[in-house]
Amino acid sequence: MFLLFKQDPTKKLNKSYEDKLESAICAQKNGNINDFSMFTEEAIKIRKKIQALENINKA
Repeated sequence: MFLLFKQDPTKKLNKSYEDKLESAICAQKNGNINDFSMFTEEAIKIRKKIQALENINKA
């Protein structure tokens, strides 16, 4: 019964990942390459966390 209320942690991370990518694209369009690289790096770190969680769930 309590599994009904348990949230999927990857859902929150996916939202954060998409937000970072969107911010990176906006920074790139505005010509701010430093912010673009910062947002992209953060998005990559989040994506690695998502992949790690997915691998744990598969095992």
